[in-house]
Amino acid sequence: MRGHKLPDCPCGAGRRARRRERERETPGPEQAAQCVAGGTFGFIALLALALPAFRETSDDWLKRTELAVTFLDRYGNVVGERGVRQNDTVPLEDFPDYMLKAVLATEDRRFYEHFGIDVAGTLRAVVTNARAGGVRQGGSSLSQQLAKNLFLTNERTIERKIKEAFLALWLETRLSKSQILKLYLDRAYLGGGAYGADAAAKYYFGKSISEVNLAEAAMLAGLFKAPSKYAPHVNLPAARARASTVLDNLVEAGFMTEGQVFGARRNPATPIDRSDMAVPDYYLDYAFSEVRRLVDSLPKSVTERIFIVRTGLDPNIQKVAEASLDQSLRQFGKDYKVSQGAIVIMEPNGTLRSMVGGRDYGESQFNRATDALRQPGSSFKPFVYTVALMNGMKPNTMVQDAPICLGNWCPQNYGRSYMGSITLQTALQHSLNTVAVRLSERFGRQKIIDLAHQMGITSTLTPTAPLPLGAVEVTLVDMSTAYAVFANGGKSVYPHAVVEVRVANGGVVWRYDRDAPQPMQIIPPSVIDMINPMLNNVIENGTGRRSRLPDVKVAGKTGTTNAYRDAWFMAFTGNYVGGVWFGNDDYTSMNRMTGGSLPAMTWQKVMAYAHQGIEPKYIPGVGNQPAPKLDAAPTPIEVPGLDSTTRPITLSPRAADRLLGLEKQFRQAPPLPVPTGPTASVAGPSNPAN
Repeated sequence: MRGHKLPDCPCGAGRRARRRERERETPGPEQAAQCVAGGTFGFIALLALALPAFRETSDDWLKRTELAVTFLDRYGNVVGERGVRQNDTVPLEDFPDYMLKAVLATEDRRFYEHFGIDVAGTLRAVVTNARAGGVRQGGSSLSQQLAKNLFLTNERTIERKIKEAFLALWLETRLSKSQILKLYLDRAYLGGGAYGADAAAKYYFGKSISEVNLAEAAMLAGLFKAPSKYAPHVNLPAARARASTVLDNLVEAGFMTEGQVFGARRNPATPIDRSDMAVPDYYLDYAFSEVRRLVDSLPKSVTERIFIVRTGLDPNIQKVAEASLDQSLRQFGKDYKVSQGAIVIMEPNGTLRSMVGGRDYGESQFNRATDALRQPGSSFKPFVYTVALMNGMKPNTMVQDAPICLGNWCPQNYGRSYMGSITLQTALQHSLNTVAVRLSERFGRQKIIDLAHQMGITSTLTPTAPLPLGAVEVTLVDMSTAYAVFANGGKSVYPHAVVEVRVANGGVVWRYDRDAPQPMQIIPPSVIDMINPMLNNVIENGTGRRSRLPDVKVAGKTGTTNAYRDAWFMAFTGNYVGGVWFGNDDYTSMNRMTGGSLPAMTWQKVMAYAHQGIEPKYIPGVGNQPAPKLDAAPTPIEVPGLDSTTRPITLSPRAADRLLGLEKQFRQAPPLPVPTGPTASVAGPSNPAN
């Protein structure tokens, strides 16, 4: 053969050498047995990892994944929808042929050839990930992606990939290829709060999926990979570039010719303008997750999967919170070298009035208020001081602020100075690290952890020496819940966006005041009467002065972590609890931002608006003491979509409770008796004059 080089050895020697090589490579019986045993063990290990995922595959698994929710705000206005109903979607035969081809050409060209796992694609991904030292390429078939959407989370781990593979095989044994494709098209999240291709077509183009043209179909097909990155209402150039890639895929796969896609290239899709639609997507994502948990806990007699959910969302406070975060980052982001933030506003009983999980939901759907585990810094110290008060200390108890070392660790105060013998209240006011560490060592780290968990922190807390300084990871919503315990008089708080769940016929299947866990006394009232004035002193005389409100008492704590990676402000009034966090997603340091700077200023903007026109409540333990006079009132914030910077006057909680009670009496009242006498013929239903 031309170009082939023969070995440089005699033929006989070459044959003997090759025979010996084959003998060495051929496994014996023992080696074969070891291989079989190893393979069997490996399969069992993989199956063991996958088994937990199969708990979701009950007999009614498909119906359980069908969930359609219409969300109302606290006033009863529709604010958004989530989920999809299997019997309320466009049939597969009504999808344009080029839409189906665009999805398959981009996501899984061998969909009709494999058995649920594209082995070639998986091996290619394994090699790529091994070279990269982590998960960089998916390689998942369409069936695997559907398994993830139906049963799993978005975490990028080997364990999840194993579960995904087994569940894909399970789906292939129970559904036809057409059913799998239809479910995939219906259940995928495609940005803008839209689940499924039809919902996405209506959101982006104002039409049903059956009416989209090739250019629009290509843009929609490009969203399955990364909806936040390629959403056309967020980044139209990126969406069009991705759509062009989808058109390339159609040609490369042989599904269409270059001539057939030429028109779509020349006239790319243009989405309808959504700039005037403010949807609280971070809030609704949290509420939808809550609904899913609640629905799973409902009695089996409740078979309905279509719900109308009233939430605690205050749309005006939500708009102000979103605008405050955005304006803070626009105005100060470059100077402070900060790119992200989050805000949570709730009532002392845990009802969420506002949640902002990031600067822009379109750019990133990651909810930093609920899912970002960050170190709280000194905003964790109130748990330490509460433990001290619960174990006999008083605000005027004398403590020592002096150097301390635990092994090789020697914590220092923020200003690298020491105050000597001071009161407990003064130590909290100045956020002294050495005092917090001494309290932790005296009363025990485990007591601090136990109290924090009882108050609402759900993440794992490790009893290390830096624990009292906030060297643990928590979420903003958990911290807000824990601070709500202070505002709630020491009683436990159930954080919730959902206030009431109704089925389509109007029947109430869950209500917060009836079905939620009842509050329990966690912190004795006598301790609340001490810790809350101490936290109020932090605001009026300590690190939280920039958060002060006109005529409203505030109590809270600032938090700043090492290298300025996180800045927190956690505080409450008698009416609301609020948490603000600033930081960068990649954990890079900010430019010396502290919790008492931008976080406190942002908190003040939101709360100044929230407290307009409402009946003020007093902080437990602080009472009706007058708030300090401010040199200048907070500057009103300009909010897009808000008619006025002044909050509309709303019903007081007492008046709202009375109206709800009146509504309940009307519902439970017996029917009126049928009229008798001369007026009966007028009121009767058979009167033809009516």
